[in-house]
This record gives sequence, C-alpha cells and structure tokens, in this order.
Amino acid sequence: MSASKNILSNDVEIIGNLKFSHDLIIDGKIEGEVNSDGNLTVGENARVKGEIKTKSVVVFGKVEGNITVTERCELKANAELHGDISAGTLAIEEGAQFMGASRVGAAARAMASEPKPPLPTTPPRPAPIVNP
Repeated sequence: MSASKNILSNDVEIIGNLKFSHDLIIDGKIEGEVNSDGNLTVGENARVKGEIKTKSVVVFGKVEGNITVTERCELKANAELHGDISAGTLAIEEGAQFMGASRVGAAARAMASEPKPPLPTTPPRPAPIVNP
C-alpha cells in the first residue's frame, strides 16, 4: 500500500506553520514554515513565503525563503526562488530564477538532518530603563 498524496489546491491560503507526513502538493499560498520528513511539490500556482524544511522538494512556483532538504531539491523551468538552498543534491532547469546561495553535498545533507533547538516559549523581557 503506498502513501497517498495530499493536495492543497490553488484556492487555499494558509498563514501559519505547516507540518505533514509523506507527500504534499501545494498549489495555493502559504505564509509560514513548511516542515516535514516527506516530499513536497510546490505547484505552478503556489506562492510560499517562509522556510521549507523537508526530505525533498520540487519547485514549479514561487518561494520566498530558505530551502533545507536532506535529499534532493529541484527548481523547474518556471520556478522562482529568493532564498538559500541546502540540499544533498540540486537540479536547476534552464529558465528557473534563483537568487541566493547554495550548499550541496554531504556537508549540506548532514546540516539538514541535524535537530534544531526548540524555539523559546516565552518572549525575552525588555532591559530595564536606567535613568542617569
């Protein structure tokens, strides 16, 4: 039995972090972090504004944010990426737009699979104001 692909169609807009398992196709708008151990496809109509951290990603649409994948990152002909890439392997088709830096290979793969420290749960308090 194979895992099913989840689809967020082009009329879906999400503001907030998105987590999923297995495979996801996004064709709508996401503003926030996309995080998974699965495979992500950013469709032609998709607009993602935020970090992408997955096993692999194929980008047909627009991404504004860094991409960190443990395996493969593909930028298709009409893809637009404004952000950095860290991936095990990287494929960029002719016509894709990529503004950023890339780290590819074993070191990038190891960095992508490192656990990230948890975010603080309480905001830092402002420094006290001292009158001279």
